[in-house]
Amino acid sequence: MNNNDMLKLFKETGALLSGHFRLSSGLHSGNYFQCALLLQNPDIAEKICRQLAGYFKDDKPTCVVAPALGGVIVSYETAKSLGVKSLFTERVDGKMTLRRGFEIKKEDRVLVVEDVITTGLSTGEVLEVVKSTGAKIIGVGCIVNRSGQKLDFGVKLQNLARLDFPAYKPEECPLCKKGIEIKKPGSR
Repeated sequence: MNNNDMLKLFKETGALLSGHFRLSSGLHSGNYFQCALLLQNPDIAEKICRQLAGYFKDDKPTCVVAPALGGVIVSYETAKSLGVKSLFTERVDGKMTLRRGFEIKKEDRVLVVEDVITTGLSTGEVLEVVKSTGAKIIGVGCIVNRSGQKLDFGVKLQNLARLDFPAYKPEECPLCKKGIEIKKPGSR
């Protein structure tokens, strides 16, 4: 799948929203990728995560980890395709952590995945959790990179689509200036 295929899929599933949104990063945008609407279709989730997994198969990951909530299905389906375990991190008192008995061992080769990357903040937090275990990070993968810039996590980065919709600092947001009501559909 390329950018056009992914954009078409987001539109067909109703997962590309238009309006005025506060992104998880705190930025504002007129467009929002509601991956939950895309991933509610198991066949689609399996297909796109299998493609994402394919980019990292030769790196031989032993586990896939993602931030909750948006990355949970991406982690699960990608890990299923690779035949490895799937984990997710959660925020406890504002700090990303592993819970629920999840463990990353020093000998693990970890793939970090996300649904959408805007600023890379959540991804960076997950990477720090993995680094604290001493495990090797083999890469970062996401369904959509909407950062509008070249991100560098110090490891291989692969996305299925790079879709650059403008995002604004709240004080610079033209939608705010027009008085358009803002929605916060994200999990953070």
